[in-house]
Amino acid sequence: MRIPLFGAILLPLFTILTDVFLYESIRRKYGAKNWVTVIYGVSAILCWIALAVILLMPRRSVDGDIMPIMWSLYAYISVYIPKFIIAVFSLIGLIPQIFKKRRLRLGLYVGLPVGLLVFCTLWYGALVGRYRLDVNDIVFTSEKLPAAFDGYSIVQFSDAHVGTWGNDTTFVSQLVDSINSLKPDLIVFTGDIVNRTTEEIRPFEKVLSRLRARDGVISILGNHDYGDYITWNTPEEKKANLDSLIQIQKRMGWKHLNNEHLFLHCGNDSIAIIGVENWGEPPFATYGNLGKAFPLSPDSAYHVNDGNFKILLSHNPEHWNRHISKKTNIDLTLSGHTHAMQVMLNLFGWRWSPSEYIYEQWTGRYDRKTDKGEPVSIYVNIGCGEVGMPYRIGADAEITRITLKR
Repeated sequence: MRIPLFGAILLPLFTILTDVFLYESIRRKYGAKNWVTVIYGVSAILCWIALAVILLMPRRSVDGDIMPIMWSLYAYISVYIPKFIIAVFSLIGLIPQIFKKRRLRLGLYVGLPVGLLVFCTLWYGALVGRYRLDVNDIVFTSEKLPAAFDGYSIVQFSDAHVGTWGNDTTFVSQLVDSINSLKPDLIVFTGDIVNRTTEEIRPFEKVLSRLRARDGVISILGNHDYGDYITWNTPEEKKANLDSLIQIQKRMGWKHLNNEHLFLHCGNDSIAIIGVENWGEPPFATYGNLGKAFPLSPDSAYHVNDGNFKILLSHNPEHWNRHISKKTNIDLTLSGHTHAMQVMLNLFGWRWSPSEYIYEQWTGRYDRKTDKGEPVSIYVNIGCGEVGMPYRIGADAEITRITLKR
């Protein structure tokens, strides 16, 4: 779990300013010695102490447990966002005093109800929303698809972040059962099986081993799988952590594609499945190497064997946005990574998430034409786990069933 330096500075500042304003508002109304004022002041100071403890808890320790930090910080934020809303409406209510008119009690009559609604929404996301699971069906049509693969079904899931569940396998077991019930020809996992270390996957190894598809399970790595969010004692220790993760997935029966490809065969026909390691824009490290995964033609940026129908597994959709969709003729890319920031509004087909201000492709299907006019597409799965904060609001955990059609 990463708390950037500016966040570690802004959060206490935001907290203190909000509490000082609300305390002064209460003091002016009830007096400094009133029990309401005293209780608010004492509770605010206790909250500041709690925040200091949360921020000082070790987050990059190999032996550290991220769950107490996640839940403590989430509980803290769930209290202070409503407080901030009340403070903002209270400030707006003071504007009439500039014109020597009576102030409006917007903090009480608007800010408080809105703040309570936000508080309830946040805890709905943590106690209910993160357990909701959606199956999204899409049909992908291509003239390049071999006849034998017409109707071929692929189930994609992504960003499990199993460490967020600790040792509780209930949700992951439900996820596995839901995937298996779709009876797919192929299952693909597009990265981020853990949050920080390989140890997180061990309680889930048996459950994830139950995934079944005719052509098996193919997986790639995401940015969280490399151990980059831990301070390791030695580079060898970090490498051993990654090697162990890959070995566990192999024991689970999963096929890892680390800058590799394979061909799936059906009768005399075949399609290519390409997997790259994580391709990241800063601050995420780049390990992906498409040229190694599927060799490039020496005289162009296009891949050899252009007649092949190709599917690329690449964790970060920015890889497709900046490179794949412009310089290759890969028919379909499957990505994850965005989580839709675990918050999404979906009204009559109109979707919004703060994630759209970071990623041009953040959920669902997107289509483009390459520089040479060939159609290419990407599907972004918003994941089934959480990172940073244990909640999902509107952005339910996703399983994607993709049916290939000629």
